[in-house]
Amino acid sequence: MSFTITNTFEPLIWGFKPDSDMKVALEAGWTRSDVIWERLMERALAAWDATPRKASRSRSARLFKLADLVARYRFDATDVRRAASVANLAIVEQARGNHAASETYQKQALQIWKGAHHAVQNMRVLPRSRSSLFHLRMEALHRDTFHNNLKTRIGLIADETEMTLRELTSGRPSGHRHASRWRGERPNVYDDTRKILGACLLILDA
Repeated sequence: MSFTITNTFEPLIWGFKPDSDMKVALEAGWTRSDVIWERLMERALAAWDATPRKASRSRSARLFKLADLVARYRFDATDVRRAASVANLAIVEQARGNHAASETYQKQALQIWKGAHHAVQNMRVLPRSRSSLFHLRMEALHRDTFHNNLKTRIGLIADETEMTLRELTSGRPSGHRHASRWRGERPNVYDDTRKILGACLLILDA
């Protein structure tokens, strides 16, 4: 099975139109699928916390399934964002009392997540927007150090996400925040760091 995401059908299928942010993402090398997946996940997380709870969580589940559909058919099999999609489905099924389905999703998430540290070490890092010429020069002069520090930090977040994935069906809180950190941690550039942090943090908080 395969499908193509086009400008013509995006507003009908996904509920939003291409905009300036999508244009910036595409110019940076992202695909429409990359942007759509992120936006679906953000909307699903917001719907989960909205009221009335029963209706909003039903909508949230549908959005997570759409995000999973995008991830399965448009991303590589080893793309760690696929783990976030199924992790959220595991949480949804756990909340519904469907423990067998939840455990199946959890196993899928953990299997995909095995490649997380490889993804972190090989991610493409674009220059950050800086508030001054001084900071731009410092980043240019010490690019290797900056990249290594960034990879170390994101690697630690990936470790936290793995711990959460292992606790998905335990009924216990993981002890790590994810969705509530996304807005603060989300990079302002469209590169691999944003994709991997999306995989780490676009997950429901227990």
